[in-house]
Amino acid sequence: MKPNRYSLRALAAFLGYPDAELRAHLPELMQAIDTEAVIPVARRAELHSLAVQLRGLDPMEVEARYVETFDRGRATSLHMFEHIHGDSRDRGPAMVDLVQTYEKAGLFLAPEELPDHLCVVLEFASTQPPKLAADFLGEMAHILSAVFSALLQRGSPYAAAVAAVLELAGQKVQAVPIVADEAMDDVWQEPEAFDGCSTKGQSKPGEAQPIHIVRKTAAPAAATASPATPASVFAKGNNTQGARI
Repeated sequence: MKPNRYSLRALAAFLGYPDAELRAHLPELMQAIDTEAVIPVARRAELHSLAVQLRGLDPMEVEARYVETFDRGRATSLHMFEHIHGDSRDRGPAMVDLVQTYEKAGLFLAPEELPDHLCVVLEFASTQPPKLAADFLGEMAHILSAVFSALLQRGSPYAAAVAAVLELAGQKVQAVPIVADEAMDDVWQEPEAFDGCSTKGQSKPGEAQPIHIVRKTAAPAAATASPATPASVFAKGNNTQGARI
């Protein structure tokens, strides 16, 4: 596969909070994407349009739109595990395992960074060989497709950035049915607790609660970390322990 490191890092930046520093570096990000040329031409044109909007609109409006797009509903959340685990207790152990995945590869997050945020995932993927990065991102294609579809439905130009991630993962970009935010609380509702602890997935109270990975249907360069074959933390039926990007 062709190198995709700079494109992954640029997309991570595109999907970050659009403060003054990010907006100032948008021309450099687009230059990196155009130079690497692994994202299809038509998608690059959409990213150019997004960059123009981010630089041309009033800064306060740009930032307000970002918050409204990504922080006001679960359907467009950039936190990948929110789409898998919702607010269930399973999310915490999955986050811990993902942090351990990063640290085993020699990459450490700042205290304020959450490991399942798409920007962090893309930064991490950019340190891996292209095939491993694409395979790992492909494992969350069902989540990315759902986020892309929700953004597309809202008419958000950020849909182009998520679509580009899917393309770098070797996935087909297509709209899928969207689960309404109002219905998702019911999807992730926990059973009644026993002694303050959910018995979901346990054969009896007091046993360790297993991690449940639920796959939705229809749905400047960093130092290179040691590559390893990834074990999915996003696909159904796999334990997150030892997962590598």
